Amino acid sequence: MCLLLIAVDVVPKAPLLLLGNRDEFHARATAPSQPWSEDARVVGGRDLVAGGSWLAVRGDGRFAAVTNLRTGVPATAPRSRGDLVRDFVLGDEAPERYLQSLRAVTADFGPFNLVVGDAAGALALGSSDRRVRELGAGVHVISNGPIGVHWPKTERLQRRFEQLAAAGAIDDARLLDLLYDETQPPDAALPDTGVGQALERVLAPVFIRGERYGTRASSLVLRAGDGTVALRERRFGPLAAAEGESLWRGGAEGGFVGVPL
Repeated sequence: MCLLLIAVDVVPKAPLLLLGNRDEFHARATAPSQPWSEDARVVGGRDLVAGGSWLAVRGDGRFAAVTNLRTGVPATAPRSRGDLVRDFVLGDEAPERYLQSLRAVTADFGPFNLVVGDAAGALALGSSDRRVRELGAGVHVISNGPIGVHWPKTERLQRRFEQLAAAGAIDDARLLDLLYDETQPPDAALPDTGVGQALERVLAPVFIRGERYGTRASSLVLRAGDGTVALRERRFGPLAAAEGESLWRGGAEGGFVGVPL
């Protein structure tokens, strides 16, 4: 993923809420969110090139999401960042122990920010400082910079989400609409990640519309107070062409069921 909002104990009906965009080359083979063959209790999209995932959730509330950390240097690591998500949701290791185990092997992956959690809470690890952080009550937004670094897109998404929450206007469609935001920040506000200002402009909006590269999926995960879990995904092709939408609901007792939209 390239932008991820995590809201912990902010929305009354959903103690945990994840909202995020996955930006990728449109030519990269991808499977839409669906139950996994390895474990039907897990639902999420799959990268068909490397076999991992950018966001996945299990019926018991176990989840993981990853963003790449933009450094301006091409990643040449032996393992895909998507493995971090896949391995966590298919395993049963405690979230903190899983992240602690990764601190010694971050160089095996391209630079990343990883968020994992379960019914007890959420934690994050950034490969830039290898620090494990608890994501406590409140709103946290992570993009392609180090965890805790604010960019125009992270600030805008957080501000608009908090306005929606304060107005009591939270529903699936409005939340996903927050991710379809092509507002271009001024050049003076752009980060410098080593890719040049022209590319910084392209990558700056919450939603990226492009012919070869752009936002391919907008995702919403809600874990309700009763423990049920939902994943809703909107998919996009070149130049933001709509390519479908899906909704999956599940719980700790079984797998996920597709819900017609």
